[in-house]
Amino acid sequence: MAYDELLADRIRGILTDQKSLREQKMFGGLAFLVRGKMVACVGIGDRALLVRVDGDREPEFLQFDGALHAVMGRGRSMGAGWITVDAAALENEAALQFWVSAALEHNANTAGK
Repeated sequence: MAYDELLADRIRGILTDQKSLREQKMFGGLAFLVRGKMVACVGIGDRALLVRVDGDREPEFLQFDGALHAVMGRGRSMGAGWITVDAAALENEAALQFWVSAALEHNANTAGK
C-alpha cells in the first residue's frame, strides 16, 4: 500500500527540528519516530494518519472531527492512545500541527520509559 507523500512531507516539515527524527516503514505506511518511539504514521488503510497520544486523554481527542480509536485487522484494539485521523480532517496545517503536537507531547512525557 502506498502512503500519501504530500502528507509525509507536511509532517517532515513539522518535525524538522527533532534531532532524533527517524523514518521507518511500518504498519504498511511510513512512520516518523522521535527518541525511538513512533509519533505518527502515514498511510494506514483508509485512514490518513495514525498517532500515539496520551491514553488518558483519548476520550478528549476522539471528540475531534475525523478521529477514531485505532484498530488493527478485524476490530483488534491497538490500545489506549492510538488514534487514526481521516485525511479530510487534516487538510489545514493547524489541524495537522495539532495532532503531531499531541503525539510529540506524549512522546516527550514517556521518554526513557
